[in-house]
Amino acid sequence: MNPAEPPPPPPGEKLLVFIVRNNTKCGDCGQEIDHGSFVRLDPKLGALCMACADMDELEFLASGDAALTRRAAKYSSMTAVVLKWSRSRKRYERQGIVAETAAIERAETECLADAPARERQRQRRAVQAVAEDAVHAAAFVEKIRTLFPSCPPGEAEAIATHACRRHSGRVGRTAAAKELDETAVTLAVRAAARHRHTRYDKLLDKGVPRDEARTEIAAALDAVLMKWRASAARK
Repeated sequence: MNPAEPPPPPPGEKLLVFIVRNNTKCGDCGQEIDHGSFVRLDPKLGALCMACADMDELEFLASGDAALTRRAAKYSSMTAVVLKWSRSRKRYERQGIVAETAAIERAETECLADAPARERQRQRRAVQAVAEDAVHAAAFVEKIRTLFPSCPPGEAEAIATHACRRHSGRVGRTAAAKELDETAVTLAVRAAARHRHTRYDKLLDKGVPRDEARTEIAAALDAVLMKWRASAARK
């Protein structure tokens, strides 16, 4: 691989193919490999063109259709995951797979045939997910009101909606939050209060480092949470 290329990721896949960022040469035949081309990495020879890697008969199938990818991989006697280095995220990301053309064509035919059925299943799962999320959010709201009985009207609902949004990766989606763990729920409330009721966001906008900003607003945040807990403390 060209020295300007990022290092390969640790092994974990059986076969990996990389999209090169810079022009390089095949470590076997010596032919030029243009940027954007696929290569296979050899521990001794470095970057190999697809022909020298004995993978030139494979066709690229981009990510985006999980059923199509799964079926193509099932029917192909050889497949490899295609990775590309993301400069912004500083990591390799999947772009799709390479597989035999016949396998991809067979997968496409099958996916086309049962597309209506899979769409109905997807819609049913979506409806079920919405119902499950509504139940979880409602329980989350009640837990917030139990822990913070003086939380302003509408605030608990807004916090729960934000924290529990599916695929958000936020604290409300954690296993602990789904069990209404007090620590997890409190973390969600603290995060919301930090953004909505302190100068935290303004400090970040001014370029203040995250840790310094949190230290600066710590007293104000504690005061807000103490106020929201107030009636519970009096009981």
